[in-house]
Amino acid sequence: MASVGDRLELEITDLGHDGQGVGRHDGQVVFVSGALPGDTVQVRLQAVARRHLVGQLQRVLRPSADRRRPPCILADNCGGCSLQPLADGAQAAWKQRSLEQTLQRIGGLSAPVRPLLAADPTLGYRNRALIPLERRADGRLRAGYYRRGSHQIVNMARCPVLDPRIDALIAPLKADIEASDWPIDRHGNDPEAVEGPGLRHLGLRVGAATGELLITLISSHDDLPGLEALADAWCERWPELVGVCLNLQPLPTNRLMGDETRVIRGREWLHESFAGLRFRIAADTFFQVNTRQAERLVPPLTEALGPVPAGGSLLDAYCGIGTYSLPLAAAGWLVSGLELHPGAVAMARLNASANGLEGRASFEQSDVPQVLEERLQGQQALVLDPPRKGLNPVAIAAILAARPERIAYVSCDPAALARDLAQLCGPGVYRLNWVQPVDFFPNTSHVEALAALERL
Repeated sequence: MASVGDRLELEITDLGHDGQGVGRHDGQVVFVSGALPGDTVQVRLQAVARRHLVGQLQRVLRPSADRRRPPCILADNCGGCSLQPLADGAQAAWKQRSLEQTLQRIGGLSAPVRPLLAADPTLGYRNRALIPLERRADGRLRAGYYRRGSHQIVNMARCPVLDPRIDALIAPLKADIEASDWPIDRHGNDPEAVEGPGLRHLGLRVGAATGELLITLISSHDDLPGLEALADAWCERWPELVGVCLNLQPLPTNRLMGDETRVIRGREWLHESFAGLRFRIAADTFFQVNTRQAERLVPPLTEALGPVPAGGSLLDAYCGIGTYSLPLAAAGWLVSGLELHPGAVAMARLNASANGLEGRASFEQSDVPQVLEERLQGQQALVLDPPRKGLNPVAIAAILAARPERIAYVSCDPAALARDLAQLCGPGVYRLNWVQPVDFFPNTSHVEALAALERL
């Protein structure tokens, strides 16, 4: 029987949902972070559970033909991009296969899965970054993502998956913040990190199409002497910078951003062009991090809903700032959007007005599951783009009670999607016509998918 500390030689045959290598030892699954399909590796067992083992990669004895040198020098330690060592084509093939297998295994679904819309480029695509900060006892600042499986910051000066225009800000902003006397809230369990309240994260955002930049400091308090002068200097240094903001998050929790955002200089939002429309995106509102790939989802989304009937109306649940509501309104639908975040609803209304669509798109701030059944009355179609955890039972029940003619379900978690589709596609309810995967997140194990459902 395997024990913690044992050293094993394994052949890696697959990837787990978080991007860990998967091998087998005496019939048990072994998960190994950093190992890739096709590798033969030496591991040291870290944990022994009833149904699986966890191994720490010691050596790659024979590398996979798909293994490459990662584009980022921090890839072995940083937890942000678990698939950087895997060639782009192999990543795409695994995401396609993983989605198909997940739909079948969890949902018992065999509907056609279309070929993945692969990303190009696979680097420099992220339009937003929220970077944890930490000041060491010697005053030095560390900024970076967490080491895999921990809350220890891997210090970085650049990140190749970020849009180059925000990537270029990291090093100079680090230097300026380090030179300040601002306290930095401690992260992780580094004994050299300073305890206490203060600055928590550095937020960066860029309009992929417009080039406008937004800097947001996230802090537990507003006692940051000299912030105004520094904001002036940043606006002078970077003409594309349209705003410097301070977001206050005083709670001792893992919540990233608080409810209050103050504008220090400029404005709290930037412009973005998306699907032929002009959007405002604020510091604290959700927008897909890969603008180009999010745009590629619009044509299959329109297809999934079918031709717009006369007076055709649809409900967009979890609509955010109107990312997909407004292109659908421009295509002829009468759209009603539901969203819990009040700031996103306000921004969606502004975006509708700015594009002359306020007569075709309306937005309501509400808890989606609680009002979904009532708001679905009289709607021909439904767009779903829920959080990663998917739909809760109240939302499922509401959909099955109202039964709109067509549903387009956008998901960033194949397991949650499979679970929900299995409930929606029961006998005599909905038919799953097809699923379209889209790679929003190259070099990670995540994949977006759109499911097209039609009422039977």
